[in-house]
Amino acid sequence: MSKVLIVGGVAGGASTAARLRRLDENIEIIMFERGEYISFANCGLPYYIGETIKDRQKLLVQTPEAMKNRFNIDVRINSDVVSVDAENKTIKVISKEDGEYEEKYDFLVLSPGAKPFRPAIEGINSEKIYSVRNVPDTDKIKAVIDDGSVKRATVIGGGFIGIEMAENLKERGIDVTLVEAAPHILAPFDSEMASIIEKELQENGVNLVLNNGVEKFIEEDKEIITLLKSGESLISDMVIFAIGVTPDTSFLKDSGIKLGERGHIIVDKHMRTSEDGIFAAGDAILVKDYVNGSDVAIPLAGPANRQGRIIADNIAGIESSYNGSMGTSILKIFSMAAAATGNNERNLQRLGIEYRVVYAHPMTHASYYPGATQLSIKLLYDLDGKVLGAQAVGYDGVDKFIDVIATVIKFKGTIEDLTELELAYAPPFLSAKSPANMVGFIAQNNLRGAVELFTIDELKDFDGEKATLLDVRDKVEVENGIISGAINIPVNDLRERYNELDKNKEIYIYCAVGLRGYIASRILTQNGFKVKNLTGGYKTFSQSIFKPINKEEKNRAVKDFNEKEEAMDKVEEKDVSVTELDATGLCCPGPLMRLKDSMDNLNEGDILSVKASDPGFYEDVKAWTSRTGNELIKLSKMQGIVQANIKKGKQVSNDDEKLKNGMDNCSLTKNDGKTMVVFSGDLDKAIASFIIANGAAAMGKKVTMFFTFWGLNILRKHEKVDVKKNVIEKAFGFMMPRGSKKLGLSNMNMGGMGAKMIRKVMKDKNIQSLEDLMEAAIKNGVNVVACTMSMDVMGITKEELIDGITYAGVGYYLGEAEDANVNLFI
Repeated sequence: MSKVLIVGGVAGGASTAARLRRLDENIEIIMFERGEYISFANCGLPYYIGETIKDRQKLLVQTPEAMKNRFNIDVRINSDVVSVDAENKTIKVISKEDGEYEEKYDFLVLSPGAKPFRPAIEGINSEKIYSVRNVPDTDKIKAVIDDGSVKRATVIGGGFIGIEMAENLKERGIDVTLVEAAPHILAPFDSEMASIIEKELQENGVNLVLNNGVEKFIEEDKEIITLLKSGESLISDMVIFAIGVTPDTSFLKDSGIKLGERGHIIVDKHMRTSEDGIFAAGDAILVKDYVNGSDVAIPLAGPANRQGRIIADNIAGIESSYNGSMGTSILKIFSMAAAATGNNERNLQRLGIEYRVVYAHPMTHASYYPGATQLSIKLLYDLDGKVLGAQAVGYDGVDKFIDVIATVIKFKGTIEDLTELELAYAPPFLSAKSPANMVGFIAQNNLRGAVELFTIDELKDFDGEKATLLDVRDKVEVENGIISGAINIPVNDLRERYNELDKNKEIYIYCAVGLRGYIASRILTQNGFKVKNLTGGYKTFSQSIFKPINKEEKNRAVKDFNEKEEAMDKVEEKDVSVTELDATGLCCPGPLMRLKDSMDNLNEGDILSVKASDPGFYEDVKAWTSRTGNELIKLSKMQGIVQANIKKGKQVSNDDEKLKNGMDNCSLTKNDGKTMVVFSGDLDKAIASFIIANGAAAMGKKVTMFFTFWGLNILRKHEKVDVKKNVIEKAFGFMMPRGSKKLGLSNMNMGGMGAKMIRKVMKDKNIQSLEDLMEAAIKNGVNVVACTMSMDVMGITKEELIDGITYAGVGYYLGEAEDANVNLFI
């Protein structure tokens, strides 16, 4: 009779034991668990802390007694396996009850799992810093929350556990700040998709600190201070540390079992390790990425369960293989869900795999059936149409979509397969063209050459001198925001107006989500234009530029809305007409157009109460009311449904011609922008320019700074850039100051001493430096424009200038100045 020892329970170990017993009634099975619980719902731990799961007992999937009674398995809890002797086929155990002893085996299954990563940060061993790995960890956190001593919590790490903990702590009424060292949360999601999730967290009261790591922890009295690398301090009552996990395999270091660079156990497709008779499963192993074939660690419960089943088969003599993992995962973020499968862009770029991207924003079911909400979808595929990965975010149907894509990837499916899928349809459940069909159709048109696509990333390098950015949305949408530099011709007017476009320039088209852009591209292509269409449209663009506000700004915004809600309650007590509008199920621009039509029929002072399921409507209605003289007096979002109450104000007529001037998120009801020509390259004048620009931006004004001739030196990078130049261009580059730090004063420069004195005085008086002012201006939406003609004259290239600026000529600047009431020359 064979003897099988299993180290570790939970998903991998427990599933191996149960499957093996079902296959072989006579085999001896002993399971060792370091702790008290052999199989628990570790994915449910945060929800027990948040009290969504109220009964602690429901977290315990199996007990030692149950495993013994049903499966005749000898379960030894509180038994730590400290070493493996592969040559003699023994393990050493330290047991709480039986002390130290050895146990022989015929087969050994390793499922030790992973433990929270704890870097060597000063103060990290404080008792106020917690991790979430097992039931005892959860009990400690819940106990301190239940006693009411935690009012503020800091969560370190924006992975799955960090997000789930932030949500559940917030559900307990705790003020939560989430810190992530990377620019965005959730590594499986690309940046523009992660931004949607970040916005949902912020809207539900979680304070976000991104691109900022922990320097050290300081415990003071009853509080703990998290000091960040930026110098910012976060004061809280507890810290949840969740920056990732590392394989718990230190006990294998002298076993002869081959491990990866980070300590993961290396296995073959049958889950065998390098040593005879030893198998491994779960979070501690490396598996094959099903899409690209590389070795990868994927700590998920689903794969671990399947791996345990495969190990049991092979021990029982049934040849069984594990062919890799796609990393299919899903996460709840308050009312929202986010899911991913396969590879994201970062993985594909790292491996040098060529790919294409499409975005879509379909409704979850037929739009005319109540309750439809919008999905945001990203699909990646190779140049032959093979599906490589997908990400989806929304309030309903996310799991359905991502499971379909995961199935297609599993069977090595293609874009053509997506277009041919026949999925269950009825109005309450899906659309006749499912979201999976829709992304397939978009990608199919691209692969067949019906449309050339471009992505939001390509907008960063857009050259207005060589191409035209064309917005084909309707007027009401453009009033709510436009990509800088675009002109507007609605798609319905395009056949009569395409002669306004330059055929010598490539036309970059965008609409709300991509559909009208595709129609416009077909019209223009067949009339001799070279055209690209922005996949995902303005919605994807607007989602990608979300930046979390700081805690103080968030508190001010909450206070303002609370005051408006109080005012609304008072208004409704009076005899005021309130009209209701149901715009759910409509995609952008539907809700805005219905809103405008309804408001046109109201009298001044009347109130419109509108519901919409388009997630972009939450921001759209704020922008629309501020630009149209109406008053937003109440705004909320619940389960993906936006509710807005709007009071009609005095109306101001719009000048339609303004839509042709490339206006970016600015008012179309009055010329209140600010423009300036920055001709000088003097330090004092540069500082003055950016102080004025930041001041105007802080007042909500649109600001355009047009840098020409010597002013371009302000925008030069400090470091030398290796670019090809002729002799004259090299001479200019040598003689001119390289960047803001090398600028001199217009008066009293004194060989550079004057500039140094000015900078020291500013620093001593805590005044922002020119470099800080420039960074703040770009961050606050100031349109910094480099004159391309001056760049050519002076031999300055784009590579030499800082990031975040626009390249354009005098025509663009004059268009901006046309919509300004202040124009300065500096």
